[in-house]
Amino acid sequence: MGLFHNYNTTLYLKILMVCLGNICRSPLAEGIMRHLANEKKLNWEVASAGTGNWHIGKAPDNRSIAAAKANGFDISTQRAQQFRHNMFAEYDLIFVMDRNNLNDVQALAKTHKERKKVMLFLDNDEVTDPYWDNALFGPVCKQVEERCREIIQQLS
Repeated sequence: MGLFHNYNTTLYLKILMVCLGNICRSPLAEGIMRHLANEKKLNWEVASAGTGNWHIGKAPDNRSIAAAKANGFDISTQRAQQFRHNMFAEYDLIFVMDRNNLNDVQALAKTHKERKKVMLFLDNDEVTDPYWDNALFGPVCKQVEERCREIIQQLS
C-alpha cells in the first residue's frame, strides 16, 4: 500500500474502519486492530463507523462479539456511529470493507487529500459481509485479524 510509507508508527496514528452498518465487519477490525496495536505498544487510536445510520449507539452484532471473543478479542463495549465528513480531518487512514463503502466514503470527500486517506481494508479485495450468514462470522473474524497483523507489519 503506497500510502503507508508516509507513516511512522512511533508517532500518534489515528485509524478508522468503515463498513455499512458498523455492527459486523468494522467493529471487528476496530477491536482487533486496537488490541494488536496495544500489544505492540503502538501509539494508535482506532475507531469504526458505518456509512448507514441504522445502528447508531448500538453494540456490535452478537455474532461479531462471539466470533471476536472466540479469538481472544473483546468488542462488546464498542458502539456504532455513522461516518461523518469531519472524520476525514480526525483520522490519518480510513479503511473500508468493500467497494460500496469505498464509493460512499469517497463521495463525501471534498479534496484529493481526503480521498487519498480512504482505501480498501483488503488492498484490492472486499471483506464479505457476514450479516446474512451465521457461518461467515468466524472466517471473517480470522480474515480481519490476519489483515490487521499485516497492516501493523507494513506500518512498522
